[in-house]
Amino acid sequence: MKKILVAPLDWGLGHAARCIPVIRYLIEKKCEVVIGAEGRPLQLLQKEFPALDFAVMPGYSISYPKNGSMVLKMASQIPKILSGIKREQEQLKKIIKEKKIDAVISDNRFGLWSKEIPCVLITHQLMIKSPFGEKFIHHLNAKYISKYAECWVPDFETKNNLSGDLSHEFPLPENTKFIGILSRFSASNEKRVLDSARNDILIILSGPEPQRTVFEKIIIEQASFIGKKILIVQGITEKNERKKLSENVERVSHMTSDELQKEILASEVVLSRPGYSTVMDLAVLGKKAIFVPTPGQTEQEYLAEYFMKKKIAYSVSQRAFNLKTAIMESETYSGFSSELNMDEYKKAIDVFLSSLC
Repeated sequence: MKKILVAPLDWGLGHAARCIPVIRYLIEKKCEVVIGAEGRPLQLLQKEFPALDFAVMPGYSISYPKNGSMVLKMASQIPKILSGIKREQEQLKKIIKEKKIDAVISDNRFGLWSKEIPCVLITHQLMIKSPFGEKFIHHLNAKYISKYAECWVPDFETKNNLSGDLSHEFPLPENTKFIGILSRFSASNEKRVLDSARNDILIILSGPEPQRTVFEKIIIEQASFIGKKILIVQGITEKNERKKLSENVERVSHMTSDELQKEILASEVVLSRPGYSTVMDLAVLGKKAIFVPTPGQTEQEYLAEYFMKKKIAYSVSQRAFNLKTAIMESETYSGFSSELNMDEYKKAIDVFLSSLC
């Protein structure tokens, strides 16, 4: 029985959510899984896998602006990120020794590589979108990626892909493997038939504060005037509340994967941030979507534009957001197709585990 440390980045819930199918399959393969995380990602995975061993692994303690430039704010925190990567390195050495770890699977945490044991990095951002210094950032990104035994990209290598330039613009690092879609959902688990007694609109809130709360306030101010049945999922894992906000609007703090899948399937349209993990989830379930990127988050702004150009999902900036208009505009967009191969990542895990024997 191999002991595997799985550790997602703490920027929103997406990195933790897409680790769920990886953890499930590792358990199926009789591995002993240790989860390294903190904050809401840790709480999410504890609710999904209460019987597993957990190690609290601090993130990079990044703060996000309520107003002003996200890019400048992130640039000013590069020393903090580099310090966090170094801190991860030191903590990993202790965890490997104390918990007798055989291998590591890190989702976008760049300090979890080791010369002692094989380590994998999961990332779809082989290219990091930036208004300046993209080639330098790419060089730095590739330097960290090269420290891992393997880099798993949750997407397809073909033109029919979900990440666009993020994984297909620059030459690939030698240790790169495309592993197909990673989603905690499965379209085969339930008939995809709309239930008229459920939601016209499902709103999934996620991502870092304070913008998550800012966007929630905008949504609530507009939702009660729409005249459609709306369910808002806050993405707040530390609470367990369900509240009726008006005759047509209900809000729940958090849902398990099974609960959220049922609500997505029973909704006409899903409104959310275009975080890549959310994109994969909606693609797997073949849903119609409206995307509102986190202000200044270049990856989400790129993905929102990417799917809007493809006429798959309508998108609008948070500043210009109007719920009624967004619903009307989304009617001319196709939504995602659910005809996706969901088992590619299992092959990558099988090969990786066989290399540990």
